[in-house]
Amino acid sequence: MEPQLESNLLNWNSRVSVHAKSRFYDVEGWLHNAPGPPPREVEALGDLAGKTLVHLQCHFGMDTLSWAIAGTNVTGLDFSIAAIDEANSLAERAGLSERASFVCANVYDALEALQRKRFDVVYVSLGSLCWLPDVATWGGIVADLLAPGGRLYLHDTHPFASCLDADGERVVYGYFEDPDDPQIFDSTSTYTDGEELSAIRTYEWNHSIDEIVAALLGHGLVLDSLTEHDWTAFQQFPWLEENGSGSFVVPEGRPRIPLSFTILAHAPS
Repeated sequence: MEPQLESNLLNWNSRVSVHAKSRFYDVEGWLHNAPGPPPREVEALGDLAGKTLVHLQCHFGMDTLSWAIAGTNVTGLDFSIAAIDEANSLAERAGLSERASFVCANVYDALEALQRKRFDVVYVSLGSLCWLPDVATWGGIVADLLAPGGRLYLHDTHPFASCLDADGERVVYGYFEDPDDPQIFDSTSTYTDGEELSAIRTYEWNHSIDEIVAALLGHGLVLDSLTEHDWTAFQQFPWLEENGSGSFVVPEGRPRIPLSFTILAHAPS
């Protein structure tokens, strides 16, 4: 593994126990309420009961298991063995082990790790692509994981928002992908509450909207929709306001900017 990805792995291994105990994820509340997937995802993907879904970069599996609650046969893949262990534990506690499996592998090794199985849905959730230096290769992996007619659901941080400093006031990072020039961060904290991390250095890469779309179209996928959102799911900037439904939005009086985006695409039948 490249040194930059190894550093990221150490950081994500140290995040798992912090995140699993955080108020942000509220694992105990999730287990008690057993929520299915968010309505916006159900609206986009419909009823997936009995279908197969693979979640790339699944962390410790809460989003993955939400689809299992809805009757989907889910597979989660993540490069952190600590995350995979926590995901398997969470699946067992939720009584979802029969419909859920988790595999430890780097996303670039997903085809071999998943034995070249194909899925009805490839699912990628918020905060995924920035950890990958090469989005074109990722697009090929997505295409190879989809069954004929299978669909991609991608919801991620908007690359414009990733250009801004931590205060969200100035453009300080590049918009376009540069595998040789990642953003480097040293931080003892993460996007959740909780104790300090033991591994603090991370490397992130920005990918423009056109690079992401080209990565999919270049491997034969058909673009169904691209939607830019003025909301996100975490407090990315201090001035964002929670809207009461778990999303963070640009407050009145500030220019509206894109904070996240959703891409839906499908493989030819």
